[in-house]
Amino acid sequence: MVIVMAPGASEGDIETVVAHIETHRGQAFVSRGVMRTIIGVVGTEDVLETLDAEGLPGVAETMRITAPYKLVSAQNHAKRTTIRVGGVPIGPDTFTLIAGPCAVETPEQTLEAARMAKRAGATLLRGGAYKPRTSPYAFQGLGVDGLRILAEVRDEVGLPIVTEITDAADIDVVSRYADMLQVGTRNMQNFGLLQAVGSSGRPVMLKRGLTATYEEWLMAAEYIAQRGNLDIVLCERGVRSFEPAIRNMLDVSAVPMVQRLSHLPVIIDPSHAAGRRDLVVPLARAGMAAGADGVMVDVHPSPETALCDGPQALYGDVLDELAAAVVTIPAALGRTSAANLAG
Repeated sequence: MVIVMAPGASEGDIETVVAHIETHRGQAFVSRGVMRTIIGVVGTEDVLETLDAEGLPGVAETMRITAPYKLVSAQNHAKRTTIRVGGVPIGPDTFTLIAGPCAVETPEQTLEAARMAKRAGATLLRGGAYKPRTSPYAFQGLGVDGLRILAEVRDEVGLPIVTEITDAADIDVVSRYADMLQVGTRNMQNFGLLQAVGSSGRPVMLKRGLTATYEEWLMAAEYIAQRGNLDIVLCERGVRSFEPAIRNMLDVSAVPMVQRLSHLPVIIDPSHAAGRRDLVVPLARAGMAAGADGVMVDVHPSPETALCDGPQALYGDVLDELAAAVVTIPAALGRTSAANLAG
């Protein structure tokens, strides 16, 4: 069950509802959004049948949610959600380009990549300071030094930061610098990390796991929402398949399907799906045409010297192709570019 509080509900009203739920032997999970507060209720059928919370002060409505993911279910919201990252919208009425280097290497490289991203129409800067890699001998990122570089570049270029968090122990320091926390594919079911980012006070991007079903992906998002954070963006970045010619298979059908299952924004990452530059723009176009709320790509001023994923990083004419697609395809579907809203 989900209890939707009225827009003007007070903290006292919320506390009364929580106490009422606990008195009836249920568990309450409070999620505070920009416009309203939602209280998820977990309990046996007997508990839900006898709860009768609609008459309590501040309660707008109660809803029985049949999906196992209660707070992120489309049954919970009649309208799909728009979230904001440093003032930048991601949602059903807009299209948002997120771009930047896969890994922060130097101040100069990160600044130039950010300028490239902004020229292409990006309104959010992606950049990895902590890089979980398949090989322990591969470049693992600059850590806190990388975060400091990102913050300096944000001040210079004006793009809010999206960066990956890999360990719950780093939540405080990463949150100090980042505007949005990214949970990578390898950590999609790291439940302790999901709970930590849910309590961080920062918007969260949750990438789909390499072999995760839609339900598993949404259940992972539920761990974040259950800690009071509904500012979640889902990112399809390709799943593992039998075909060795590409790194991963971008599941374009995930865009419309998950948008029907959940009210959360859904974006795609064609860079990490393809693993090769020549496929990134075609896959990005496909995702835009399928109705993705945004696209996230890697850009690098010198991909041949990149310490991480150089073969998939965009630059030059290929980046110009993406910039043209960002202008034309979402507009044909009635979406406004987040870059236009940012002025």
